[in-house]
Amino acid sequence: MTRYFPELKFPAGRYVLDGEVVVRGENGREDFDALGQRIHPAASRINRLAGETPAVFIAFDLLARDDETLLDLPFTERRAALEALVADPIELTPCVGTAEEADVWLQDAEGVIAKERDAPYRPGERVGMVKVKRVRTIDAVVKGYRPGKAEGTVGSLILGLYTEDGGLPEVGHSSGFTAKEKRELVERLKPYETGERGSGDPSRWASDRDLEWVALRPELVVEVTFDHVSGHRIRHGTKVQRWREDKDPRECTINQLLS
Repeated sequence: MTRYFPELKFPAGRYVLDGEVVVRGENGREDFDALGQRIHPAASRINRLAGETPAVFIAFDLLARDDETLLDLPFTERRAALEALVADPIELTPCVGTAEEADVWLQDAEGVIAKERDAPYRPGERVGMVKVKRVRTIDAVVKGYRPGKAEGTVGSLILGLYTEDGGLPEVGHSSGFTAKEKRELVERLKPYETGERGSGDPSRWASDRDLEWVALRPELVVEVTFDHVSGHRIRHGTKVQRWREDKDPRECTINQLLS
């Protein structure tokens, strides 16, 4: 962590925290693109970005303190111990007691975690907790697709939304199709292929990932669900709800992501 986030500092002591590293944009919200730029082999670039877009560590839970493990303690006791430990520059994730108080976070954040007050901490399991997300729908233009791992299949649809200047930037993708749907989509999309194919830049997260893509004429529209947006991009995979033959692609504007 110190290699990529040299500006992060922690209070002295022996303890184990559960949390995440965050870089915020000008609007104060998490900026995943800026965070991703920090994972870079050049130390000079990392040090420059550490000053331009400093990261912070947000603590969720306290798992151990000195020689004491806190995993079996109820959440309320771990939270009290965490509040007593955390100090600048570490941030403490906000916590409220009712669903009504947490509702505002569903409008601005990725979601909320609901925890049982007496739940222990179980690494790798969601015991006594559940993640609640605000699920929305938009109509998006299918501007291309990525082939699936199996030959003759579609892996994911590449989605675009029109901007005010007429551009059609990629805003996300939709996958999760059944094996049967992946095979059928090849024939459904073939009449719309432009003949343009290519391969994207290697991913810093998975250099062996196949980024081949096939371009389509922007004539198909799908309604998809999504939960979180950052920098006019959908951060998690979407799910196709239906094809919108009744929808003009030009009506699929990027303003949908702002509501």
